[in-house]
Amino acid sequence: MSERTPASSPRLRVSEIFHSLQGEARDVGRPTVFVRLTGCPLRCVWCDTAYAFHGGEWRDLDAILGEVEKYKTRHVCVTGGEPLAQKRCLDLLARLCDAGHEVSLETSGALDVGAVDPRVVKVMDLKAPGSGEVARNLWRNLDRLTPRDQIKIVLADRADYDWACAVLRERRLAERCEVLLSPVWGKLAPRELAEWILADRLPVRMQVQLHKLLWGEMPGR
Repeated sequence: MSERTPASSPRLRVSEIFHSLQGEARDVGRPTVFVRLTGCPLRCVWCDTAYAFHGGEWRDLDAILGEVEKYKTRHVCVTGGEPLAQKRCLDLLARLCDAGHEVSLETSGALDVGAVDPRVVKVMDLKAPGSGEVARNLWRNLDRLTPRDQIKIVLADRADYDWACAVLRERRLAERCEVLLSPVWGKLAPRELAEWILADRLPVRMQVQLHKLLWGEMPGR
């Protein structure tokens, strides 16, 4: 995605800003304001936010912060698309932290996270083969994670699970931070994944998408 905005105009292309319950990761169930930025260089076959690949509207940082404040919610999640595809995302993350919010960033793991404000909790994907984007994993990002960050692996089938087990072991993921395994909605049965995790005694947390259990595929939830 190309940003053609003047250097003096700190703006981001935003798909939506909305208030909901966090559906994934450590803060699941918490009321959260979501800032969904437009654009993503990946095309995961199971992506459920393809509507954020294009469109959206340019908004300056003050306007984004102002809308977030209207919800009077401490937790803010910056997501996409791939939010780091827009360079000004780094400014937004810092500004949200400066305003006193607890901020998380949902990122694909394909772009460098080294410049992300250290106050931000990074929820970073590793793409399994079933995503169609396994070659895009930027493995050096693992060294930029801290114990307060999280790694998320979305699994479509047993082959993805076996891949995740190998990466968990070879890259010693659980020693870096919390690891989350999630089934692709409508593709892999949650109970089946749960049984695999228990049988293998994996040091991970399983998650399902709470927002889809509550609201289905509705955008803005």
